[in-house]
Amino acid sequence: MKQKIEIRSFLVERGIEHVKIGVFDTDGILRGKYLSRDKFLAAVDKNLGFCDVILGWDSNDQLYDNTTFTGWHTAYPDATVRVLPETQRDIPFEPKTVFFLGEFIGSAEAVCPRGALRRVLERAAGMGFLVSAAAEYEFFMFEETPQSVREKGYRQLRTMTPGAFGYSVLRSSVHSDLYHELLELGQTMRFPIEGLHTETGPGVLEAALTYCDALEAADRAALFKTFTKVLAQRHGLMATFMAKWSNSVPGQSGHLHISLRTADGASVFHDASKPHEMSDAMRWFVGGQQALMPELLAMVACTVNSYSRLVPGYWAPTSATWGIENRTTALRVIRGGPSSQRVEFRIAAADINPYIALSAAIGAGLWGIEHHIEPDAPIVGNAYDREHPPHRRLPATLYEAAERLSASKAARAMFGDAFVEHYAATRQWEEREFRKAVTDWELARYFEII
Repeated sequence: MKQKIEIRSFLVERGIEHVKIGVFDTDGILRGKYLSRDKFLAAVDKNLGFCDVILGWDSNDQLYDNTTFTGWHTAYPDATVRVLPETQRDIPFEPKTVFFLGEFIGSAEAVCPRGALRRVLERAAGMGFLVSAAAEYEFFMFEETPQSVREKGYRQLRTMTPGAFGYSVLRSSVHSDLYHELLELGQTMRFPIEGLHTETGPGVLEAALTYCDALEAADRAALFKTFTKVLAQRHGLMATFMAKWSNSVPGQSGHLHISLRTADGASVFHDASKPHEMSDAMRWFVGGQQALMPELLAMVACTVNSYSRLVPGYWAPTSATWGIENRTTALRVIRGGPSSQRVEFRIAAADINPYIALSAAIGAGLWGIEHHIEPDAPIVGNAYDREHPPHRRLPATLYEAAERLSASKAARAMFGDAFVEHYAATRQWEEREFRKAVTDWELARYFEII
């Protein structure tokens, strides 16, 4: 009740009559609505209902036909959503509205992406660990609109800037108004950006978000993606976080940085007396991530397009490998001393659902600590040039990855049968939808010759 009174006082004092509330679906898409002030305040006390179709359709609003949680067989009832007061954020271009996140509870909690990560972090807490994390995203900016890209059939798109010009002060200075507006948006909406620069490729930027507790890091990462797209479109531009939008340019990463600490703030990963300053716990954490990566890949490489990025020579790993400061491996150990010793989960692309990808990355590491899993020797040099044993090779398609996930005993133990079965089915659906399509490559390859 005290919390409700405080929120009411805040809303009245600010003259806010409506609140925007959103929940993230399985694909990491923010779904939400406006609520009147009184309706929202009632929800703070008693929760609210969202049609559970949010967890029963894909990114194109097409209904899954292979899941049991919801569907025509359940008649799509409301699922209960809990308001999360601690997620309150201002929206700078909606001064009379504030934003809150919610998460599914009740029966829907078992398949809720945010709920999955929360359970993993509770597991970490039970082991005596607090988890910190941060995401860094690459994304392309286009001088296009949602209408123009469709009219062009997604061909001959005009990027915001031409050519490859990584770390360009020229480009960032010319477009400084947009850069600063994005930086200010991050401060206002509490997804602060600690680094922003051009990457190598036409119109591509990279943003590194500030480190924090892992659940908040996932909130920040998911909101960053959504509101970067919003800001771009408000400027007549478009941002894409596809894993790979063009055959002629590298893919777009969504790397995740993860570390563990104790309740008093001490690093769990750093031990100056050990090789590479890696504690036993960090070595086992990396061992668990390496061992389970082929089984959990669908939780990280989550779209058909993800697998177009996972090819040699494009700054994306192709096997479950690790190394010290090695950007050709799937896992990069960064020696940062007691304050910033961490592992970079480099297999992730920009298309991740950060809640689910962090669940996989952290969950696998905790599993490694629990079972004292030893990693292979670290890769020195170019990991692409090495032959890797079959058990380290990653699934080549989303369908194969979903099959591996569904069969994973470790995944079921960590995330629950309900989550694994529902999520694996959604990825199988995604692959099946792709197989219905006739691509430009097929037309060019077969139309005349075959």
